Amino acid sequence: MNATQALHQLGQSLWLDNITRTLLQSGTLARYIQDLSVTGLTSNPTIFEHAIGAGDSYDASIHVLHDAGLAEEELFFELALEDLTQAADLFRTAFDASDGVDGWVSLEVSPLLAGNAAHTIQAANRLHRKADKANLFIKIPGTSEGLEAIEEVIFDGVPVNVTLLFSREQVLAAAEAYMRGLERRQAAGLDLKVASVLSLFVSRWDVAVKQEVSPPFHNRLGIAIAMRTYKAHCELLATERWKRLAAAGARPQRLLWASTGTKDPAAPDTLYIQALTAPGTINTLPEKTLLAFADHGRVERALPPDGGYAEAVIEEFHREGVDDNALAARLQREGVAAFATSWHALLTRIREKSAAPAARP
Repeated sequence: MNATQALHQLGQSLWLDNITRTLLQSGTLARYIQDLSVTGLTSNPTIFEHAIGAGDSYDASIHVLHDAGLAEEELFFELALEDLTQAADLFRTAFDASDGVDGWVSLEVSPLLAGNAAHTIQAANRLHRKADKANLFIKIPGTSEGLEAIEEVIFDGVPVNVTLLFSREQVLAAAEAYMRGLERRQAAGLDLKVASVLSLFVSRWDVAVKQEVSPPFHNRLGIAIAMRTYKAHCELLATERWKRLAAAGARPQRLLWASTGTKDPAAPDTLYIQALTAPGTINTLPEKTLLAFADHGRVERALPPDGGYAEAVIEEFHREGVDDNALAARLQREGVAAFATSWHALLTRIREKSAAPAARP
């Protein structure tokens, strides 16, 4: 049994943080499902920018869609849904076996909508209808406008992956939006089985503070923030408010560890996987990290639900001059901006490929 299989048996889901047409067509994703216990997949604008920009695997489809009159953004979503609906079918066995707890893929709304709740709601509903897959999440960032949209979209019955969360407070705010949406469904006599996950980005904390703290503090803050958030999430699921929703048929939002590829070459390449073992959670891994963990990872002790040493570590960073609340807000703003940059680059690449006669089949 390799480490990924052991982690799956412990109760943590491993999702791949990548999607490419080659990954699908080569059978590599199917092999990861079979051999490495991968039970889901996430995507974002940066992933698709790299996928479409590298090589020519999308070129024929781009020209067909362009010739059909589709503009860049509409064309992109057609490409993305071609990939993600295929992936959703590959994960359908895991989805059915887990009664909808696992086996999901994710598609993000345009990051340019992060400041517009009304347009986010419209886009989320439109993409969900178009995909027509029971196991496809719509990703919405956990900004203030995003939270407004999430409540409404959950009420509409659309499964949501809340992305770009960086702190306990941001996660709890997203959980609040989810519960409000469910409570409104309950009041309207609607089914409460609307899935959602909370994506907490981890490694970006350590990248952000690396130049501000001395070497003994490197690669420690992200894990402490995750441990603190895990404690708060466990406490939330023990509240009477949540228990009432669960008794009426609601499923808990699962906590998902995102940005878990090691960015520091001096640190172990499986650092965040081994540190964030926790039953009932999800870890979405870059392909390189997945393969490294399968090769030489170890399944160690699970995260303590009481937060363990998290607050002591965070207090050490306070003494080093790190304001975690301000940094969480900054990281979320930067995350939105980075995805917007990738979005513009993605549409530019599609426009260039559409106009390149040599790429035509």
